[in-house]
Amino acid sequence: MTSKRRTGGKSNKNKSARTNGHALATRPSAPPPTPETHTRFARESEELAERYPEDREQLLMEAADAWSDAGEYDRAVTLYERLLDPAGEGCAEPDLVDAFRIGTLWDAGREEEARAASAAFRRRHPRDAGAWNFVAEAFEERDETTTAAECYTAGVTHALGTGAPVTVDTVEADPHHFDVEMLVIGRHRVRRLLGEPHDDWDDVADALHERRASPLLGRVNTLDEMHDPVRLKRLKEEGSALLEDELRGLLDSLPADDRPTPGRLRSVCVLYWPPEEFAQLLKRWPKSADAYGDDHAGHRRQVERTLRELSDEGAPSLAVGHAALTGLTAYAAGDGGSPDSPATRSAYGAELARRGEAADWPPPRNGPCWCGSERKYKKCCGNPALG
Repeated sequence: MTSKRRTGGKSNKNKSARTNGHALATRPSAPPPTPETHTRFARESEELAERYPEDREQLLMEAADAWSDAGEYDRAVTLYERLLDPAGEGCAEPDLVDAFRIGTLWDAGREEEARAASAAFRRRHPRDAGAWNFVAEAFEERDETTTAAECYTAGVTHALGTGAPVTVDTVEADPHHFDVEMLVIGRHRVRRLLGEPHDDWDDVADALHERRASPLLGRVNTLDEMHDPVRLKRLKEEGSALLEDELRGLLDSLPADDRPTPGRLRSVCVLYWPPEEFAQLLKRWPKSADAYGDDHAGHRRQVERTLRELSDEGAPSLAVGHAALTGLTAYAAGDGGSPDSPATRSAYGAELARRGEAADWPPPRNGPCWCGSERKYKKCCGNPALG
């Protein structure tokens, strides 16, 4: 995930709705997309890229991502290479595009090409922290832990600038500090797997984690605990079931009267309106567009942006609540408020969190996105190119 922002005309609501906003909004969210729906979305995005060249880069990246989701990896690689072609129109973030291409080469089983492309990427010494995260994670996912550690280390070095001190203050002062923080913490994780002793950078990772983490039942789990090799192995095998077991065990250790509901462990919940609910909301209360905008793609991006900004401001625990018109009206009826009031909507979000009906943010980079698309977070709302 990254704090980068694209600004090329995206503030124009009509343009967003007719181009990339329209393309993004048509990606299906329920039921889970099939290869056929991914293929349809990819074709639509490529057609839109021809019709609206001002949004060409973003639309082609969306198309490449959809081809990848459809299992058409070669077609995805072709689009990434088209964006990277120096004889073509070029792209604004070539290092990030190249990182996506490298990941797709791995997914396609084109290992020799992926390794060569990764080596070329590393020799260039790019400064894009988000791109370094993708390249490092690709090696980590394949249990090439030593190479992953080298990539995380190089990413921190080049993102902050060669010779810059790696401290909590320098990380947090960086314009793309969230990505740099993920590099420092990723480095801690793989070094723990390798059995390496703590160094100064690991201490920085610990401090950053303690600032961001939400105390669970009065304490913050340390990175050493979270990155314990045995636990990481179980997490890879069991996924969310392990996390639920850990939380249940902590709750069971408390007296019954002191046991919080999962929602009480969260401090801030941001409402997200899925496409159908968003359309109904605007139809019933048109003034809601003042808060959410008038196109769903923009709303989805605003939710992610709000969460990142809250995180930047130091909010200790964040969640996303999927809003429903029936739920909002029922809550307003019981609370005595007006459904079209911002205060009522905010209280409704807090109620979703209190009942444990909100999803923790951020999700794991390789986990399902919070928006319900069934895509990996890093390829959906956590995609640096869509920030």
